[in-house]
Parts: sequence; structure tokens; C-alpha cells
Amino acid sequence: MVSVGILGPLTVTVDGRDVTPSAARLRTVLAVLALSAGTPVSAGRLAAAVWDEDLPASTRRTLTVYLTRLRRLLGAASIHTGPAGYTLVADPDRVDALRFARLLDEAAGAGDARTERKILGLALDLWRGPALADMPSAWLADVEATRLTDLRLSALDRRITLDLAGHHHDGLSAELRALTARHPLRETFWAHLITTLHRTGRRADALAAYQRLYRLLADELGIEPGPEAQAAHRRVLAAAPGRSRRRPAPHWPACPSRAPHRRNAAATTRG
Repeated sequence: MVSVGILGPLTVTVDGRDVTPSAARLRTVLAVLALSAGTPVSAGRLAAAVWDEDLPASTRRTLTVYLTRLRRLLGAASIHTGPAGYTLVADPDRVDALRFARLLDEAAGAGDARTERKILGLALDLWRGPALADMPSAWLADVEATRLTDLRLSALDRRITLDLAGHHHDGLSAELRALTARHPLRETFWAHLITTLHRTGRRADALAAYQRLYRLLADELGIEPGPEAQAAHRRVLAAAPGRSRRRPAPHWPACPSRAPHRRNAAATTRG
């Protein structure tokens, strides 16, 4: 049974035995096939991922050599060749990126917020580091890694939203400080940080966080914070100094309707 991990450094196992290839282009071919496990991938897409625009004269022949080497590594029946291209014969749930996407869809269809939060946690736990970080392919970095990273950030945003809605603040301020440092133009993380600091009795820190965001956006983009961050700021200003808005009895709200995997506007502007 073939398993492939790309949400972090590439890992490949067959029946629990590590067979991760070391050759750069072989790793790229395998990663592209894994991202479409069970579905054919055209020779053109494989070539674009492996060589970008600098295609060799014998592209098809060289791809055949790589696929032969992968069959030796994974098993003779692991890669199927057909009219539509090449297919990695593997359970999509054994590819962490595909399992991640499936869990996000499952979370979006959950009937209550507690279940949605649990499923999002399972999905986010699949990440071991930056997606496809050790892949020597500009196509994978520009297209697939960017797509997967956006999905992860949206899932984190939604999970934190559910934590705040249920008034579960433990560890959130530290997590959000790290997220705003790594993704400084993603305004929803700043809004969550301001809210968390305020609710845990750190009003001055919440106001300071808003000022940092204000200066950052003014310097980088020439804009002011958006409605979500402004609303969080207004709630801090409206509260009496020194008072926390933490509720004594945490609860999970009904699951609100939403569009799944919605991207943050500021992050889109930056990218």
C-alpha cells in the first residue's frame, strides 16, 4: 500500500517501509502524480512540473525512464499508463494533501460547530511543515504549494473563529502572535488576536496590536485595516478599561452558514 506525504518534507512508504526517492526530478514526478492519486495526469503536466519551460528534446522518453524507476520503487502495478496519461494507483486518503482537502469538505458540511472544530483539527494536524517545501519545481511551488497553503490558512482562520465563538481562549494569543508574524498582511488573524487579548484582560495589548496592524498596512499597502479588524478595535474601545469580556460558561454556537475556504482579502492582495 503506497502512502505519500507532501504537507511537509516528502515522505513515501510502501506497506510501512520508507522508499522516499532522493533524485530531485523523480520526487517531482511522484509528487505531481500523488496530488492526483487515482486520476490520470497528462505527460504535458508532468513535463511542466519537472522542467518548467526548458523541455528536453526527448521529453516523453525521459518521462518513461522516470516512471519505470518509480514502478521499481513502488511496485509494478503502482502506476497505470492510459490514453489520458499516468495514474498513481493509490487510495487518495493515503496522500496527506488529498486527505486534508477531503476533511475540509467534511468539516464544511458538519451539522454543528463542535464537530466542525474537531474535523478541522484533524485536517490541520496532517501538516508537518510547508507544503512541497523540498520539491525542486517552480510549478509545484507557484501553483500547488500556494493553493494548499491558502487552504491551510483558511482552515486555521475558521478553527480560530470557532474557538472564539465558543470562548475557548487557551493558547490562542501565542498561536495568533506567531501567525501574525508569519502572515502579517492577513487581517483576520490580527482581528482574532485583538479579540483574544481583549477577552483575556489584556486591553492595552489589544490596542497596541491594532496600532501595529494600522501602521503595517499603511506602510506596506497604503490602506487602513478592514471592517473585521476595525470592529474588533471598536469593541475594545467601547469596553471599560481593565474589564475582560470572557464569559464564565464556554459554549459552542450553532454552526453558521458560510462559503468554505474563503480567502482573506489582504492575503490575496499580498500574493
